[in-house]
Amino acid sequence: MFLKLLALCLFAFLIYAPIAEARIRRYKWEVKYEYKSPDCYKKLVITINGKSPGPTILAQKGDTVIVEVTNKLLLENLAIHWHGIRQIRTPWSDGTEGVTQCPVLPGDTFKYEFKVDRAGTYLYHAHYGMQRESGLYGSIRVSVPDNFTEPFAYDYDRSIILTDWYHKSTYEQATGLSSKPFVWVNEPQSLLIQGKGKFNCSSSSLTADTCNTSNPECSPYAITVIPGKTYRLRVASLTALSALSFQIEGHNMTVVEADGHYVEPFVVKNLFIYSGETYSVLIKADQDPSRNYWMTTDVVSRPPNTTQGLGFLNYYPNHPRRSPPTVPPTGPFWNDTAPRLAQSLAIKAHHDFIVTPPTTSDRVIVFLNTQNEINGYRRWSVNNVSFTLPHTPYLIALKKKLHHVFSQTPPPEGYDFVNYDIYVQNPINATTTSNAVYRLGFNTTVDVILQNANTMIASNSETHPWHLHGHDFWVLGYGEGKFDKNKDPKNYNLVNPIMKNTVPLHPYGWTALRFKADNPGAWLFHCHIEAHFYLGMGVVFEEGIDKVGELPSSVMGCGETKGFGKP
Repeated sequence: MFLKLLALCLFAFLIYAPIAEARIRRYKWEVKYEYKSPDCYKKLVITINGKSPGPTILAQKGDTVIVEVTNKLLLENLAIHWHGIRQIRTPWSDGTEGVTQCPVLPGDTFKYEFKVDRAGTYLYHAHYGMQRESGLYGSIRVSVPDNFTEPFAYDYDRSIILTDWYHKSTYEQATGLSSKPFVWVNEPQSLLIQGKGKFNCSSSSLTADTCNTSNPECSPYAITVIPGKTYRLRVASLTALSALSFQIEGHNMTVVEADGHYVEPFVVKNLFIYSGETYSVLIKADQDPSRNYWMTTDVVSRPPNTTQGLGFLNYYPNHPRRSPPTVPPTGPFWNDTAPRLAQSLAIKAHHDFIVTPPTTSDRVIVFLNTQNEINGYRRWSVNNVSFTLPHTPYLIALKKKLHHVFSQTPPPEGYDFVNYDIYVQNPINATTTSNAVYRLGFNTTVDVILQNANTMIASNSETHPWHLHGHDFWVLGYGEGKFDKNKDPKNYNLVNPIMKNTVPLHPYGWTALRFKADNPGAWLFHCHIEAHFYLGMGVVFEEGIDKVGELPSSVMGCGETKGFGKP
């Protein structure tokens, strides 16, 4: 009898036990400045354990990731955001200074701990001031459970992060942006593929010590492929300013994933990608194996005054630094919006992985994106309100009921739709500043309409990639011109919309999103262009604060939280 019971217990264990236990993935990082030459030009770069891009975080769905970060920047604070990780039940680990935590002071060590609840391609990057563009960024790759089969097959998995690169420091840029008269950051000097680019050192009077094209740090990045094999390339963008096109000479790319969600596959020659987005594409190494091929990235949506980003698709056994025998292919026309809009419209949820959105929403908020001046200072704004961060982070202020530390006046949920002309410049001094938040009913469904308009330059409208922290949203539609609240919702895609965390707002166009306010916390929603957010292009959503657990004392220590959590 005992043996039978033992056998039954063993059978039940084998049947019902999880196939793979969730694990804890531990990382220890030292963040500091080092002199590097990513595009051959020597400058100070923020590194993680001596590298930029930093180490790739590898995990499996359900794992817990613990990253202990020591700030060795000497004179700068620090915060790191885990881009695309929803931080369910850990909103204090979102890594957004001023929203979810106080910054990490020089010399201090901060522990981020969170669960990766969904497989996919994600990112991490600095979220303090404009530090991201100084080199503090990297990849997060979350694999599927052992017993799960993805809806596409490949032999090897590789990651690429595309960035733009400035030679001026973020301090110089921020000073210009905050000055009167306004000094714009202008176009970046280079485009980097996985932290490598090539600036033309002969284009200016630079010494070999400052700019040296023979420096191995700026040798083109190469991905080695075996002829006949299929590769999954996880392509991400963390540009400070630029919208990009990415292409591989002689190879089509099949898009299969976007921001951690499976896509109904479609083929592209040029992958348009905006800051904060991630994609997985499949390529087949089926070309002439006796040579290498160019990987290139180009600026779109802005005049192309930046050196093209170059890399190699290295066919084994060719040498990885062997230059292709051809001229690098150029990207599409920079000011042709039509193919960019077409790609946005082509991204649909995979037919086996559709998450159907609610058919209606409880609330509709329209965000008009405009540029203006306040007392002679240039600002970006939403509904003519330019966002500013309070000294006490929102999550702490809301949880501790410190309501006096930020404005309690509700921010506007729309604009003068009838009379506002999106094709002309906004009247000077029509903008104000505010640090108020949008309070969302917990578990309600919210629609956000992003509406683009003219900048302060005549006949100019810019591309804005908007990123939502703590959530994914359904992309219900895109359109040209002014959004019509009576007509356009009738054409929403409620059948197979893709879910994303970052989405482009095209020039003179609109983008419609829907999400569930079901993640307790305070969450930033902002333009992912560094200078635009610095100048006020963002908002904060609050939802379910009463359901947030006890805040760790480590996120406190600034503003009115000095001394909080200490005996």
